[in-house]
Amino acid sequence: MGERAVAVDDLADAASALEELGEPAVLVGQSLGGLVAIRLAAAQPSRVRALVVAEASPSAADDPDAFAADVAAALRRWPVPFASYEDAVAFFGGPSVAATAWASGLVEREGGLWPRFDVDEEVRLLRDAVVTSAWPEWERVRCPILVVRGERGTLSPDEAQAMARRGHDVSVTVIAGAGHDVHLDQPEAWRQALSRFLGNA
Repeated sequence: MGERAVAVDDLADAASALEELGEPAVLVGQSLGGLVAIRLAAAQPSRVRALVVAEASPSAADDPDAFAADVAAALRRWPVPFASYEDAVAFFGGPSVAATAWASGLVEREGGLWPRFDVDEEVRLLRDAVVTSAWPEWERVRCPILVVRGERGTLSPDEAQAMARRGHDVSVTVIAGAGHDVHLDQPEAWRQALSRFLGNA
């Protein structure tokens, strides 16, 4: 697509990355990254020319503590350390693009392969992100927006349609056969959706 990609972890990192780019950027965020992208697009409109939000909603969680506990439980089911890359791929359901991506994100230390992130810190970030509604920020964004929902994902059709109604210049697309990790589950359909959107943005 001819775009330079910059990966960031939180709002402060994203704001710094935008400043370094020196020109209006396309923000693409999935899940927690989608919430970061929404808030950044609202806070720095002159630096954002288009926004892609995948499997993320501006709504606050009904029960942030329960949400965080569920995520923590899922992450703590990982049998770390993984003895090998192949074991990690198998655990993540491979061979597949998603399994390869998750396994490739592990780092070698202390006799095996471990997550790059600290589970407690990751869970804290997720909980903090969903405590407060981002609807006020969503309604301030004025650049073109693409909302991407996985057919089997966690973003509901009703929520996606609410985002379209309450946002400005919003289009919604559904990736067939994809779950929450739409870009990993159906990478070609994901690429095509972004290419179509950016061609019109």
